Amino acid sequence: MKVLVTGSQGFMGKNLLDRLGRVDDVEIETFSKDDSDDSLAEKVAAADFVFHLAGVNRPENEQEFFQGNRDLTQKVVDAAIQSVKKPSILMTSSTQVEQDNAYGKSKLEGEVALESYVTECDSTAYIYRLPNVFGKWSRPNYNTVVATWCHNVTHDLPIQINNKDVELNLVYIDDVVEHFVRHLDENGKKGVVSSEVSPIYRKTLGEIYELLTSFKESRENLIVPQVGRGFERALYATYLSFLSTDNFSYVLNGHEDERGTFYEFIKTIDSGQVSISTTALGITRGNHYHNTKNEKFLVIKGEASIKHRQIHGDKVIEYKVSDQKMEVVEMIPGYTHDITNTGDSEMVLLLWANEVFDREHPDTNFLKV
Repeated sequence: MKVLVTGSQGFMGKNLLDRLGRVDDVEIETFSKDDSDDSLAEKVAAADFVFHLAGVNRPENEQEFFQGNRDLTQKVVDAAIQSVKKPSILMTSSTQVEQDNAYGKSKLEGEVALESYVTECDSTAYIYRLPNVFGKWSRPNYNTVVATWCHNVTHDLPIQINNKDVELNLVYIDDVVEHFVRHLDENGKKGVVSSEVSPIYRKTLGEIYELLTSFKESRENLIVPQVGRGFERALYATYLSFLSTDNFSYVLNGHEDERGTFYEFIKTIDSGQVSISTTALGITRGNHYHNTKNEKFLVIKGEASIKHRQIHGDKVIEYKVSDQKMEVVEMIPGYTHDITNTGDSEMVLLLWANEVFDREHPDTNFLKV
């Protein structure tokens, strides 16, 4: 199947090209603002499916809205009418077609041109009236407020919010292109299909700002927000994509003494924290117990002896571990425990605790094993 993507150098175009590149048996052609109208006609004529993403949303004057949206869509339609294949066409429109502004009107007139093509040629058109689209490779001060704010926060620039309660409807770029690509398999479908992307996230400006602030602060307080799913997952990926290339890393502040070093790495909202420590030859750490707090130890370099003793008993339980076997040892509440470097080099330990360390209530009671 031959596929044409207009607006291929734009935010959505780049993401769609990436997704199409992972689809079997698809030959991709592109059209961008640097290409000629003659090449557009040739590329449309050769295509089986056209993703018409090109458009203008922040021009210098209103007339450019109509040139970049209505008129360009008409050129795509005219070329499709003249083609033998009569390709299916997917067009990105906007929810602003319902508003009385030049951008909305230019998009609506583009929709009308596409609908006329479907009627005249008995073909297929997919019209997506998209709300705010956010994601990687979007442009600040152009695509969405999310892009602008991600850029500003990652570059230490101020953010102005007039009303934190303003609510936005947002869709994530990965969801958008996934919906787009599904239409390639709909052989035989005819007519105009009004399509929507799901999920739609409804978030206030205040909620977005608070999340972005928490992302930035996580490098200092080490608290990683809940970014594993939903809007937070998508926003965090977008935020990271705006980091400058010299700002991908950050330095941890740790503690060092004659025993070795200790660094807190990640703290979570509700699942504890991860730390890493080094221990010098022959040194023993620990000799304490927890009443409720629990931990997991994993030696990732060297050798160690980990000992436990139930605080009301005398029996010592020993686990000998090393980097030759990735063996996790649990620290059980009510058992005093220690760890000794028994190897011939520095020992490195990865630790997880089920709760973030609280200096006021550490739940750590010193008692020799």
